[in-house]
Amino acid sequence: MKKHLPLLFAGMAVISAVSPAQAALIYQGAYNPDQSMQEYFDAAYYNYAKPIIFVFFNNDPCYNCAETVALIEQIYNQNYKNRYSFFIINYQNDQEYNFISNYNLSRPLEVVLQNVADGQAIGFRKLENLQNMTSDPLSFSDYLTTEINSFFGD
Repeated sequence: MKKHLPLLFAGMAVISAVSPAQAALIYQGAYNPDQSMQEYFDAAYYNYAKPIIFVFFNNDPCYNCAETVALIEQIYNQNYKNRYSFFIINYQNDQEYNFISNYNLSRPLEVVLQNVADGQAIGFRKLENLQNMTSDPLSFSDYLTTEINSFFGD
């Protein structure tokens, strides 16, 4: 017990040295109390009312994964930027949304087209092995746009 008393007194000295101005709460990218909850959700989740194009990758990327993701993002920006939401996600780091079980993810790169209606997910299509189709970017673009258009009904 005698060994712990100096530590206790040192801790109390540090606590008493902190002025009230230094003890103020600092908000770092979280909810701002000056903002209504609706404003917070609108700012944080403004695209969740649209159908979603997910590009999932894992911690073990394939040889062509980076090139494939770049092509997918380019196609999205050229054709779908204002119509659909787009997210590139490392599914192995997911602690909150259970993407692995929800979409049965297991490959280094998978694209999931998630249909959304009235804020609810109503169906999805998973596209696999896109990284094996990048040798011909034009055919890749045609294939991906056909899949997206047919699934979302464009």
